[in-house]
Amino acid sequence: MQTLPISLAEPEMILARDVMRIDKLDGPPLCGKGVVLTAPLIMRLRNMGVQTLAVEGHPLQLEGDMSLEELLADLEFRFSRVKGNPRMDFLKGLFCDQIERSMGAADGR
Repeated sequence: MQTLPISLAEPEMILARDVMRIDKLDGPPLCGKGVVLTAPLIMRLRNMGVQTLAVEGHPLQLEGDMSLEELLADLEFRFSRVKGNPRMDFLKGLFCDQIERSMGAADGR
C-alpha cells in the first residue's frame, strides 16, 4: 500500500482504504476500498477536498522511497546480529512478507 497526494493518482490504481470526508470522518465513505480509480472519479475526489489516497501496491517511486530490494537488504542488515535465532528469524519472515505485500510483490502489482 502506498499513500499518494491526489495530484499523483492515476486511472486504474486501486484504493487500499476507504476515502473519508475530511470534515465528517464518522460519516459514510466517499469511496470504498477496492474501487478502481478513473479520471472523473479522481477529479470528483479532488473537488471534494481529498488530498491523499491510499492505493494498493507501490505504483510510484517517490523521492526518498526505497525500492523493494533496498528495503529487504535493510531488513537483512537489521536482523544480521540475531541470525539463527528461531524467534527472530520468524519475526524477520513476517516483516519480509509485509514489505513484499505493501510493495505489491506478492500480487504482481
